Amino acid sequence: MLDTNGAQARDVVVRLEGVHKKFGQTEVLRGVDMEVGRGEVVAIIGRSGSGKSTALRCIDLLETIDSGTIAVCSHRVDDPDVDRKSLRLDIGIVFQSYNLFPHLTIEENVMLAPTAVKKLSKQDARELARRVLGQVGLLEKATQYPEQLSGGQQQRVAIARSLAMEPKVMLFDEVTSALDPQLTGEVLRVIEDLARKGMTMIMVTHEMNFARRVADTIIFMHEGKVWEKGSADMLNDPQTPELKEFLQNEL
Repeated sequence: MLDTNGAQARDVVVRLEGVHKKFGQTEVLRGVDMEVGRGEVVAIIGRSGSGKSTALRCIDLLETIDSGTIAVCSHRVDDPDVDRKSLRLDIGIVFQSYNLFPHLTIEENVMLAPTAVKKLSKQDARELARRVLGQVGLLEKATQYPEQLSGGQQQRVAIARSLAMEPKVMLFDEVTSALDPQLTGEVLRVIEDLARKGMTMIMVTHEMNFARRVADTIIFMHEGKVWEKGSADMLNDPQTPELKEFLQNEL
């Protein structure tokens, strides 16, 4: 409800306006407005049940909204006739669970979508897979299988798999919540490197220090609404009692 960011001209690539979403009788999103500029890193924070992950899933059309509008790049996500394949070529999403295929090598896991969806040749897909695995620091693991990797390494493979589709926007949904502190650090370093390289990202996260360091904009969601948003400075000077209480509980 409060915006502590100064207005600035920017190329908006993700826009949510008046988004509502119910599951049964429970209203999870209650009029969410959000804009993300090209190259911007947005961190969404808030209590469990505040609507953070649902908002992210609506952006990628994993959930359909009840009312409002969502635009991503040139796609109207709320349009029933939206080209889902084209939309998902522009959006990469990484979840808490890695969802790697255990019977495929790391390299083969990353190659799968570029060959199946983009129709790349195996040679081109392999070169692409090796490039993105190098980007997440796992090129030497290319011929190993998921069970041979740590949780942090598997999560980095999941990020590489999304990068292989060369998306314009990356979504991260609590990607470190199942990892111990050491493994969390290695995954966050990969995401931080993507931020430095200008990737547009929206992250649902409980890592407050990481959000302070990396995010251009922080959005605090409460009871299905964007309650407060601004730069990282807002975490030092919360303007609403709800954010103040949330931050105290996170310490």
